[in-house]
Amino acid sequence: MSESTSNKLSHFDAEGRASMVDVGAKQPTRRTATASAFVELSAAVLAALPNNPKGDPLQVARIAGIQAAKRTADLIPMCHPLPLTHVDVRAEVVGGGVRITASAATVGSTGVEMEALTAASVAALTVYDMTKALDKGIVIRSIQLESKTGGKSGDYARQPATNQPGN
Repeated sequence: MSESTSNKLSHFDAEGRASMVDVGAKQPTRRTATASAFVELSAAVLAALPNNPKGDPLQVARIAGIQAAKRTADLIPMCHPLPLTHVDVRAEVVGGGVRITASAATVGSTGVEMEALTAASVAALTVYDMTKALDKGIVIRSIQLESKTGGKSGDYARQPATNQPGN
């Protein structure tokens, strides 16, 4: 566990039952988060991306990720519905696959890490969906928070790793 991680999980009440955190007393602040995912694709699938009969998988993935960020509270039980002020999803072909980067922002009482992670995850799943006819061996890897700003826990930035897919 990192030093900034509390020793107590926040989504449990005194009896150990799952519980939504009350953020009503927190002051709204600007909060941002960026997450990423990597879709490992064979050379043949990468070469076929521009000719996909379903449309451009990278553009469809972008739209799917944006929609997913807006629906995070519907998917993750203890997430608060947030008034997102911005969502951006980028999908780019890199060595060995497609790198997805998703960012989300709000002015609110709780962070947008889950929205960024959900956007990256669904965008990656969309790339899979749009290319699975060519290869069932596609792998989605490294769904992770890259950075966040704002909130009680402060800012966070993942340290660059040299062995990440797509680097």
